[in-house]
Amino acid sequence: MYNFSPKLRLYSIILIALGLVLFGVGYFMNHNIDSVRIENMMETVHENGKNLPSNSSELVGPQDHAAHLEHATLQVHNQPLAAIHLVAVFLFALSCCALFFYSMQTAAHAGWSIIILRVMEAISTYIPYGGVILLIIVGINISHYGHIFHWMDPSLTDPHSQNFDSILYEKKKFLNIPWYAVRTLIYVGGASFFAWKLKAMSKKVDETKSKEDYQTFYKWNVGYIAFFGFASAAWAWDWLMSIDPHWYSTMYIWYAMVSAWVSAIATIILISVYLKKKGALPQFNDNHLHDLGVFLFALSMLWTYTWFAQFMLYWYANIPEEVNYFFGRFEYYGITYLPMLILNFLLPLLILVSSSIKRNYKVLVITSIIVLVGHWADYFNMVMPGTVGPYWRTPEVFLLVFGAMFFVVGLFILVVMTRLSKEKLIPVGNPFLHESEIYEYPF
Repeated sequence: MYNFSPKLRLYSIILIALGLVLFGVGYFMNHNIDSVRIENMMETVHENGKNLPSNSSELVGPQDHAAHLEHATLQVHNQPLAAIHLVAVFLFALSCCALFFYSMQTAAHAGWSIIILRVMEAISTYIPYGGVILLIIVGINISHYGHIFHWMDPSLTDPHSQNFDSILYEKKKFLNIPWYAVRTLIYVGGASFFAWKLKAMSKKVDETKSKEDYQTFYKWNVGYIAFFGFASAAWAWDWLMSIDPHWYSTMYIWYAMVSAWVSAIATIILISVYLKKKGALPQFNDNHLHDLGVFLFALSMLWTYTWFAQFMLYWYANIPEEVNYFFGRFEYYGITYLPMLILNFLLPLLILVSSSIKRNYKVLVITSIIVLVGHWADYFNMVMPGTVGPYWRTPEVFLLVFGAMFFVVGLFILVVMTRLSKEKLIPVGNPFLHESEIYEYPF
């Protein structure tokens, strides 16, 4: 049984409070930015010779100074909502991927991972909390208090408007506010339901040790895999790719999902090692750590493949509207876009290629932290260029991004560790538990 450390609980509460303070300060600083400063920011960007659009939608509509200033104003005032959207989507997707990994292990009748099933269950406990944050963000957007989704402007699909956008007009059967809101409710409600149902069924299996109950538990896991397959693809379209609605990629759904999945593996490693060091999970050993390291390595390479395949296809085709997605990131986000490959690809490759290193607790913990930072930067690069454009190197963005991150991470730690303290860490009713306890990697 794990007892939630008072010190860790205090740290999580401090993170929540610090995040709220930083975000609040950043919000009021952003709210007080006037049109004169925005015009100066816009002129500074153009004076440095940077004229590429950060979002392909910028190429539609009037192109005079007044129109550019209006667009820049929206981008600057998008900063608070974009900052919380970034971390909210990242941690919600991470938690859903942890539950997906859990279901995948169950459906595959994998024995090695039974020791850490409760860790994955605990991570999935965050899903409804993260879902509430996302629903609030949706409400802000559809009520037009936020503008991070360009396609929600009704004038863009009005053929009689000077802002008419023929591409968005063709996509409005999917990209429309009612259907977007319904889909978000399905993602959040469905994932929250499966997180609750699988946890309840797992607890029932522990109590009854019944084969029939385990078969029911197995079927619900298969059901979540099917749900996750469709939902993770669709929320990547809705919450991330539609930020730049002119651009699309057939690789994007895998790219966004794998980024969250490898982050989920890194989180599982960190929590499992922490519980091991606290003496709460002595059954976890270097064989289990090795297999988690294998997944961390493999998914890092899969992420790199999807990143490169997506980039290479657009570079080879060289279609102006499509490559603007990358040009805007190269020009305005050069210090975060390509350097993330060091964190997400190069370092995991160099560190984890050795089998023996995957058994080193300290190395795996450090690598997991590197991977989490790298993929948070990946989501930063997915969200910020299309929402705030080139206007991100300001004190306001620094406060907003780190404030949002501290708040949501603090909430995540509080929710997950509280759940772990209320459950038996070993699923005693699982028929594959003995296999996990004696598991030894053969090489």
